[in-house]
Amino acid sequence: MSRHQAILLALLAAILWGTTGTTQAFAPEDTNPLGFGAIRLLIGGGTLLVVVQLQRKFQLQQLSFKAVFIAAISMACYQPFFFSAVKLTGIAVGTVVGIGSSPILAGIIEWALLKKKPRITWFYATACALVGCFFLFQNEGPLIIHPLGVMLAIGAGLSFAVYTIASKQLIANHDSNTVVAVVFTFSAILLLPILFFIDMSWLFTLRGIGTSIYIGVFATGLSYLLFAKGLTVLPSSTAVTLALAEPLTATLLGAFVIGEVLSTTVWIGIFLLLCSILLLSYEPKKKLLMDAKGG
Repeated sequence: MSRHQAILLALLAAILWGTTGTTQAFAPEDTNPLGFGAIRLLIGGGTLLVVVQLQRKFQLQQLSFKAVFIAAISMACYQPFFFSAVKLTGIAVGTVVGIGSSPILAGIIEWALLKKKPRITWFYATACALVGCFFLFQNEGPLIIHPLGVMLAIGAGLSFAVYTIASKQLIANHDSNTVVAVVFTFSAILLLPILFFIDMSWLFTLRGIGTSIYIGVFATGLSYLLFAKGLTVLPSSTAVTLALAEPLTATLLGAFVIGEVLSTTVWIGIFLLLCSILLLSYEPKKKLLMDAKGG
């Protein structure tokens, strides 16, 4: 797989993630965000297991339990962190802080623990994307800065960064579909107890079933399969920065589906996010020549 193909897969995954906010808007009004996150993992994990079983790729031999546990607990933590942050400090601030902090944290973790210094374009792309995210939420009303909400959002960003890095290590030696299926099934099991302590009556409505199936099968199962495939080629820091296409997608859906009116500053933010994606897609000619000679 070429680097450009890997970038495309990561972007498609982020676009699917960006539909979760709009999907939740179509869910029943009494939908519990924690329950929504748990159901998302439960259906997503089940879908992934079915896929790998049909492909006959489900093999647990020599799969590092430590890495699986780290990835699974990270994804399980992401759900309550993110949805609680959004509830406390608002969708805009929660999303931007959560998703926006991920590439920085992933780059720092790779650099500090794995001794992998990010490419110079990562620094430029990350800075450009973060400024773009700042402009994106300028379209919202008065900002609600809740200290605990911001801390939870950063926790969500750290969870996603750790998940990406742990998955990258697993995918290096195992089939990506199997890795994602095992991790998400384990994550769903970890969150399963939540369903016994909150009201889940919304799930047994037509809208509840429809939105749950979509967010589980497509916005979780399919999206993370695509993201895992991209990770087989891309560095973790680059993949996480590409995930910033998620707030971009959410903003555009809010404008054209929900009917939100976007200001000039938001369109500037969209432009900057697109620039960050182009920066990450850029491959120096010298590097391309070296790869060609190496092949």
